[in-house]
Amino acid sequence: MRHKHSDYMHWSKTQSRARFNLATSGVAAFPLSELLADFEKLEINGENSYGDEALQSAIARHHGVDPECVVEAAGTSMANHLAMAAIIEPSDEVLIEHPAYGPILDVARYLDAKVKRFSRREENGWAVEMDEIRRAITSKTRLIVITNLHNPTSVLTPDPVLRELGNIARSIGALVLVDEVYLDVVYNDTPGTSFHLGPEFVVTSSLTKVYGVSGLRCGWILARPDLAWKMRRLNDLYAATAVYPGELLSVVAFEHLKLLRERGRRLVEADRKLLRDLLTRQRALSAVQTDWGTTSFVRLSRSRGSKPDSFLERLRLEFDTSAVPGRFFEMPDHFRIGMGVNTEMFAEGLNRIDRALANVTTGKP
Repeated sequence: MRHKHSDYMHWSKTQSRARFNLATSGVAAFPLSELLADFEKLEINGENSYGDEALQSAIARHHGVDPECVVEAAGTSMANHLAMAAIIEPSDEVLIEHPAYGPILDVARYLDAKVKRFSRREENGWAVEMDEIRRAITSKTRLIVITNLHNPTSVLTPDPVLRELGNIARSIGALVLVDEVYLDVVYNDTPGTSFHLGPEFVVTSSLTKVYGVSGLRCGWILARPDLAWKMRRLNDLYAATAVYPGELLSVVAFEHLKLLRERGRRLVEADRKLLRDLLTRQRALSAVQTDWGTTSFVRLSRSRGSKPDSFLERLRLEFDTSAVPGRFFEMPDHFRIGMGVNTEMFAEGLNRIDRALANVTTGKP
């Protein structure tokens, strides 16, 4: 039976909200009033049968690719769905990282793929290890799926590792799907897209996480032209055309990406320092720390006598603070913390985690 829902997205929409919300995954919303748009040029309707030409060109310039390689999609999740649906057939073998962002697994299962896994281990810094890939891959593998930056840990997979992964995929006629929605949060020496590493790479991304314009739902896929066209035709089943005003505003966002990015950067870097301070002093918590990313994947010590799910539920109900349970990434001893929304709120949320942990130790209510 097909997997027809996402437990994580349902939790996110119904149970993640709290006064001190650390369950976010992207930076704070960028105010429309600061977008520097000429609103007199906005229109409700326009020619965008297979994507707005100006937006296609803006995405192409951003990545240094031909516009024929760009496929518009409603956010990264829809981009991942379109990409996988165009590449795989029912019962095809798909190799996906572990831990993984839940909706990626959900899509593969919905498409009736035979899902196999390769491990990214905490003791090895959550890195992609080629020995793990080689052990898991077979001649039937059609697609390898990773996130870069890794969701939930924010670990970067460097180009030499990706290039080797591409070589392995090419040797068996497989493709590599890389979700790069967090890649631009590497603020210094930002890597280029892995799409340029070889024809076996398919890339998904969007403006939803790094730039604070999630509501525009501006996502995309980079694929070789023949595969890109297949994805556009497949999208005919889901959406006749994109929302035209959203496309126009997305073009404006691309014109001011540096402004949007730097605003988020200040928040993320301030929050990361606060989180590092907590991890240094709070022995019940540990994490592989990175210099980038909007999320951190934190381990809760079992010695505290509280299961992580129970602790997080108590944190939400008694301390009005939320974080994402690790069970949604198949790692129940962990939870994900999001940075980059509001530093004052973030600081108090961390303070409440500290207090909740102290109460677990002392047994106080």
